Amino acid sequence: MAITTAPPASPPRTSAPNPGLRGPASAKRHQTKRWLPYALIAPAIVFELLIHFTPMVTGIWISFLQLTSASIANWSSAPFAGIGNYQIALSATNAQGAALLSSFGVTAGFTAIVVALSWGIGMSAAVALQRTFRGRGIFRTLFLIPYAIPMYAGIIAWKFIFQQQTGVLNQILVSLHLASATNQPFWLIGPNAFISVVVVSIWRTWPFAFLMLMAGLQTINEDLYEASALDGAKPFRQWRAITLPELGGVNRVLVLVLFLWTFNDYNDPAILFGEGRPPAGDLISFHIYNNSFTDLNFGFGASMSTLLLVFLLIVSVAYLLFVNRRSARA
Repeated sequence: MAITTAPPASPPRTSAPNPGLRGPASAKRHQTKRWLPYALIAPAIVFELLIHFTPMVTGIWISFLQLTSASIANWSSAPFAGIGNYQIALSATNAQGAALLSSFGVTAGFTAIVVALSWGIGMSAAVALQRTFRGRGIFRTLFLIPYAIPMYAGIIAWKFIFQQQTGVLNQILVSLHLASATNQPFWLIGPNAFISVVVVSIWRTWPFAFLMLMAGLQTINEDLYEASALDGAKPFRQWRAITLPELGGVNRVLVLVLFLWTFNDYNDPAILFGEGRPPAGDLISFHIYNNSFTDLNFGFGASMSTLLLVFLLIVSVAYLLFVNRRSARA
């Protein structure tokens, strides 16, 4: 007698859920995740508009007004000047336009010297401290002191150093017989004012370049230097063939930041010279401030500020396009 067994019953089939169908709760969570990033960044955008763009737009509008001390009480109803302020600023035939052109030339020379020397000193210090040796940490700390000192305290200290009769610099020059005790040079007025503001700006700026370049050097593989040394490469050859190319990205950002900071420098001449306003140290930001808040010609000062903004934007965009094109070719 044959015994047959029935096959095991198969489990009931259930339809797989369709991922395309979402319930109300799932759709709500999806919408929340979609808008959450925008909600988180919205406060930053609002504050950015209030802090930066609103004053900038207001300044551009003021540049089209004939706004002086007579109309500052109700500046919104000041006479409309159109492009008159810009015509004065861009014309070298009048005193105000000629003074702005002279200030622009002083600022361009000042920026070129400060950026070049700050980068050069920072690069030299960073390369010198790249190798490990006894006391390297002490030198790193000492080099960063100018960057750590509060800006105004450091510039005021330099102002005392540059004083004619009581300044440390003239006393050192007299003791070394490089200057006469009865005819000591002036450093805060006259042509020497340019030297003073350049020295102070380099003293404040080069530690930042040193810090950036030193951080970039830490990312370079030491094997590259060891391999080049085995091939007979000297230190200068290693710096030109290894260090500079490897620091290309850092240098591109560093030079642009140094240029913008230096060309816009107001603190150095304002603290060093105050109301003196020597032509040799009349940097453009200091020049714009004096026209706006000392001479009380707010419309003309706003037009110069707008022109400075346009110039810096053009230079920055051109620089970025140039370095990006070179990087793409490389």
